[in-house]
Amino acid sequence: MKKFSYLVILPAIVFFSCQKEETKTVEITEEVTKTIAEEFPEKIEMPVPKGDNSMNALDWNGTYIGTIPCADCEGIEIELTLNLDGTYEYKATYLGEEEKVFEIEAPFQWDETGSMITLLGMEDAPGKYQVGENQLWHLDMEGKRIEGDLADRYILRKQ
Repeated sequence: MKKFSYLVILPAIVFFSCQKEETKTVEITEEVTKTIAEEFPEKIEMPVPKGDNSMNALDWNGTYIGTIPCADCEGIEIELTLNLDGTYEYKATYLGEEEKVFEIEAPFQWDETGSMITLLGMEDAPGKYQVGENQLWHLDMEGKRIEGDLADRYILRKQ
């Protein structure tokens, strides 16, 4: 009787373990892309750069804090939170006699290299940052790193 049950069970195990998993393939056509864009209009299109870069190789989401120099105040204390959904929360406190606070929540966008972000919705400010390992470099209006004696003061550190 034992031999009979082995003869029935063993082929059944082999048969079911060799079954291919059924998958569905969806062709990404222009029509499908248009439908997705209509259903999710609030989403920002993100480029998909090739190779390792800040966007796909670093744990970039989180909160970054730092105080950058200011021409007419004691400094600007910045708290910037980058979210995985492509949005950010920005809080800038202008330090000095009358502390002014500026807050904004909006989407951000990666550049084509996947190493720099632009904070959308920022007016009269560069809003560009180079993303590094646990830090962001505040960039100038042209998207370049700030150089000179105060260069290290333009870095926000991840908390």
